[in-house]
Amino acid sequence: MLNRREWMFCAASGVCAPLLGQTAATKDAPKDDDAPVALGPDGVWPSQPPADCPFPPSQSLRGIAFTGRQISYENADTWYPSWAADGNLYSPWTDGNVEGVNSSSGGAKASTGQAKIVGDSPLALKVTDVSTFASSPEPYGGRYPCGSLVYNGVWYYGTYCLLETPKLGLNWDVLGPLVGFRTSTDFGKTWTETPHTPADPLFPEPEHVGGPVKLGAPHFADFGRNMEHSPDAYAYLVGHGAVASDPKPRPANLSWITGDQIYLARVRPSLKTMNDRASWAYFGGHSKSSQAVWTRDFTKIRPLFEWNNRTGCVTITYNAPLKKYLMCVTDGGTTISRFNTYILESDAITGPWRLVTFMRHLGEQGYFVNFPSKFISPDGRTAWLLYAANFTNGPKGSNYQSNPPGSRYGMCLQEVKLV
Repeated sequence: MLNRREWMFCAASGVCAPLLGQTAATKDAPKDDDAPVALGPDGVWPSQPPADCPFPPSQSLRGIAFTGRQISYENADTWYPSWAADGNLYSPWTDGNVEGVNSSSGGAKASTGQAKIVGDSPLALKVTDVSTFASSPEPYGGRYPCGSLVYNGVWYYGTYCLLETPKLGLNWDVLGPLVGFRTSTDFGKTWTETPHTPADPLFPEPEHVGGPVKLGAPHFADFGRNMEHSPDAYAYLVGHGAVASDPKPRPANLSWITGDQIYLARVRPSLKTMNDRASWAYFGGHSKSSQAVWTRDFTKIRPLFEWNNRTGCVTITYNAPLKKYLMCVTDGGTTISRFNTYILESDAITGPWRLVTFMRHLGEQGYFVNFPSKFISPDGRTAWLLYAANFTNGPKGSNYQSNPPGSRYGMCLQEVKLV
């Protein structure tokens, strides 16, 4: 069975044949979940949160408007650029072809890619210094890029593991652990592998192969150039997970793109600390005075929030002009269906979080969604949404539409206004 990126790699290579504002629980969501989504006035994507949405609506950011300016690059996914002190972006990527270099993160010879992205305009970027790195996923079936951070000249590159359940026909439906971080002091030309392995990962989870994971597929919060807007010099790692892999009411409830909760950890980044479990602290909830509690005991980690069967791959970007944290969460349905993406905002990285918009079927199958801080306007009201989309088209024959136009398998950038 072809996995997610193999479908798209085959297709690319030819080898294989609202309203402005929102309510906490909208009554306007269509009964037919396959109904197409049309942009509203001024390019606003209608916000259609389900009835059980746990977030109050934001009072300062009321939606996302697409300007129509868009561009896409390359034929691979998993783009999470980190803005380095030298002014360039550095990003992982995998499962496809970038500037003639191939990578595939599934199988015993799993590889992950890295690249430098040069340019100040999203419409005129150059992807260069492209290479790959191989790491064993065993005892799992795949090993994929996750948290990536370039700070003070050091690139920290995380990978996580995945499994597929035979005969279900889904895509990497079992989430595995963050392994650890390989490091580079020459912007990806050479690497030192993490001392951890899939069988002995950085964080003490899961208890057994295929068991529940909390800090799954995690990503570093984007604090701007060289982490200049970190509130306390910590690097924050956000991931999705679940306390139990409950297959009801949907299959693959804990996968690369699905879960129940969002979790947070932090570390002061250095070559000494990044792969040292004792250097990490975990969000442990709030005190009676509403202060964030941090703990070194992983068993005491608590979710930032939970929404049963509605979380998935998550990123955070600090919008410095607005002094707001923006969180993008993708609810990946069954792993091969259309996906939903919602955006939250908060004044603090530990919340409380409020709903900006719930975008049903962004992409229509958009995923790995993030706001690169480099492309936020000086007033904070214009930004570029980065994502990949529609990986099951082609050999899988899903025929998901490019919505908004320009959505495809690759590094897609869409200019948006924060209403």
